Amino acid sequence: MKLTELTLADAAKLISQGDVSPVELTQAHLERIQNVEPRLNSFITITAEDGLRRAREAEQAIAHGEYLGRLHGIPIAIKDIYETAGIRTTVGSKFFSDYLPQADCAVMQMLNAAGVVCLGKLNMHEIALGVTTDNPHFGACHNPWQLDRSPGGSSGGSGAALAAELCLASLGTDTGGSIRIPASLCGIVGLKPTYGRVSLRGVIPLSWNLDHAGPMARRVSDVAILLQSICGYDPLDPYSADRPVDDYLEGLQAGVHGWRVALANDLFFTNADGEVLEAMGAAGSIFTYLGAQVSQVDVPGGREAAQANGLMTTSDAAAFHAERLQRQPEGFGADVLERLRSGAAYSSTEYILARRRQTLIRRQFEQFFEDYDILLTPTTPIAAPSLHGPDAVQQAGILTRFTAPFNLTGLPALSLPCGLTSTGLPIGLQIISRPWAEAQVLRAAYAFEQATSWHLQKPKI
Repeated sequence: MKLTELTLADAAKLISQGDVSPVELTQAHLERIQNVEPRLNSFITITAEDGLRRAREAEQAIAHGEYLGRLHGIPIAIKDIYETAGIRTTVGSKFFSDYLPQADCAVMQMLNAAGVVCLGKLNMHEIALGVTTDNPHFGACHNPWQLDRSPGGSSGGSGAALAAELCLASLGTDTGGSIRIPASLCGIVGLKPTYGRVSLRGVIPLSWNLDHAGPMARRVSDVAILLQSICGYDPLDPYSADRPVDDYLEGLQAGVHGWRVALANDLFFTNADGEVLEAMGAAGSIFTYLGAQVSQVDVPGGREAAQANGLMTTSDAAAFHAERLQRQPEGFGADVLERLRSGAAYSSTEYILARRRQTLIRRQFEQFFEDYDILLTPTTPIAAPSLHGPDAVQQAGILTRFTAPFNLTGLPALSLPCGLTSTGLPIGLQIISRPWAEAQVLRAAYAFEQATSWHLQKPKI
């Protein structure tokens, strides 16, 4: 097996045993990036020199018995929306193309303390307001499964880089589905934690009320390892919640026997491609096989939640970018400018009503999860669309349909592979649970992953 084919967990074990060095692991990924990246354009900035320096530091520390844990010496790459000291943070935007932060964001500080090796900053949809990662300033990112297809967005570079084995893990952000959509379209695993679980300090905002930071990787256990290192209360982040943190690896393999599983079967969540719905039915059967009690259910408020999330996202984005929007609108790409202007046009009454809808739907879901342990839905209603197909604004409405409701409610939601279309494109299963139940979501995802082989499929690139 090539070093770039390893899971994060397996690579960590080999490093801890002295069978693989962080330097050779990093070099293998940098060589892979050099060979594959020209076809993908998944990176905005590659930090090869800094990555090798950190790998050498990790190697020396481990040789002296100073092993920091599972992330020590592990090559990762992060979405270019996280501030990194001395390394440009562009947000996929012309306006930030030369921005050099003076300090690392909170989660990068945590990861640096854990000894990670960062290989660079990943491509994304401009200012995170979109789901195609067809970036007008840094070029389109391509899906490694089929290069003429979109990797999703806005964390499209993360999804593409992971699927193409250019890094072992990544950080994305998710305001309407921006972690889970690329996970679905690229055949990897992505988790949007509960709102407030992971610090947003030093993450360039899209929506202060809906942004989530979270982990992405090729396996559920790898996502659990990364989440463990980045979650927790940050008193310097006003959106961070002071809640106990679970051990996400303890009990991961305990299964779902006896669990009450809801399989979405209402008109909103079944408005999807036939192959996607077929994969959902098969997923429900897998959970039945695993000993869960699976019920087909109507899910409360899906359409209303998605609509309110869209209104709030664009309104909040227009507020954050108000000065740029007023003084230099031509600096934005066409689709982003259209959505920002739509957001700026909403009235305060419309926004207030959307916030009230958010409160009501959150309560509906609290009551829903009194009866069920987890909810299953498709992650996206379609597989990866053509990269230059319908316009990006239309794609946003389609691809966020099943993910946006869980940004509005702030619930933990994960996407993992659950099938392939007849044309060989990944299909994603979304698993949702009650607030702060990341451990439960991960446990269900791990049980499904181990009972299937979809996670073993990979693109031929």
